[in-house]
Amino acid sequence: MKKTLFLSILGMAVCTLASAQVKEDFKPASTNQAGKQYPMVNSERVIRAQVTAPDAHSVQFDISGVKYDLKKDENGVWTGETAPQDEGFHYYQIWVDGAATPDPNSLYYYGASRWGSGIDIPAHDEDFYALKNVPHGDLREVYYYSKENDAMRHCFIYTPASYDVDLTKRYPVLYLQHGGGENEHGWAEQGKTALIMDNLIAAGLAEEFIIVMDNGSWARPRPAEGVAPQGQQRPQAPQGQRPQGNAPRRPGMPAGWADGFMNTLVNDIIPMVDAKYRTIADKEHRAMAGLSMGAMQTKAITMAKPEVFSKIGLFSGGTISVEEADSTPGFRDAYDLVFVSFGSREVENPRGGVDPGKVTADLKASGMNAHYYVSPETAHEWQTWRRSLYQFAQLLFK
Repeated sequence: MKKTLFLSILGMAVCTLASAQVKEDFKPASTNQAGKQYPMVNSERVIRAQVTAPDAHSVQFDISGVKYDLKKDENGVWTGETAPQDEGFHYYQIWVDGAATPDPNSLYYYGASRWGSGIDIPAHDEDFYALKNVPHGDLREVYYYSKENDAMRHCFIYTPASYDVDLTKRYPVLYLQHGGGENEHGWAEQGKTALIMDNLIAAGLAEEFIIVMDNGSWARPRPAEGVAPQGQQRPQAPQGQRPQGNAPRRPGMPAGWADGFMNTLVNDIIPMVDAKYRTIADKEHRAMAGLSMGAMQTKAITMAKPEVFSKIGLFSGGTISVEEADSTPGFRDAYDLVFVSFGSREVENPRGGVDPGKVTADLKASGMNAHYYVSPETAHEWQTWRRSLYQFAQLLFK
């Protein structure tokens, strides 16, 4: 009993000591609304949150799958800290008496199929997406009509700094897709795409090219009346039928799952971009990439449309095997670059026991220009994908 009591007291002492040792160099997060001090982040990547809720009985800070209890003071202000977080961007929410709500202190981002709070944890390598005094391109917000969807749609288009300077120059295009539960805002905002490209181009590490970020979400039903909401797509064809196209089926996905966006991309988005912007409108100067669900779409679409694209980027969303390359008509002749990436924590226990590094190495050994990148100390998260874009962009259109 004495031993048990000693261990219990020791345990409490360790917890108290750990709390006391939190480094007090907290700074407001860069993702806070203007003038808001909380949440804060310190040099150990610990978050300190603060919420005013005088009538609440319980307040929690929910991030990376863990809910942290906040403590209430005499003024009804709740404060608390998290464990150290991974570098980069994370979605989070506040729980007040069992109800989830966005943090009123945070800017809002679209993820997990909703607008909610997000926080950027400073990274040791964040210089590649830092705002610098270099020539900056434009991030254009574009609305266009889609015949495939019979609706107006919305996308973001990045053009390099030289686009409005040299009016005779034409540019290659990368079509860059978000992940599941996200939309066209993902790469434009959480992904830091424009800053990554501005810095790469200014440093002479990447060619200049246009990037199109559209909404690839699939299987969204159209409302019974009126025009489909922005970015939504035509319902899937009845079972046993397929709309135009023949995107390969991914295991676990319904047949034709990628066809809706593929038809929109090929029949609406690409023609719109080629008509409105000074592109080099051929397959040799057209690439597609995506993260997670967007990588799965990229794989399905590029394997179905080798006449449209010549370069592929899969970020945290599968691989292309030698067998798939050999069994897809025209694949080897069509593609001069295949890029595959994951976070290091994703590949520690790869899905299905498949080693993506080996699959990509085998593809390279078979004669294809295949590249494999692992983001250190990250999982299925935005820092993995920011780093992946940074690496992939340096290989494009050389």
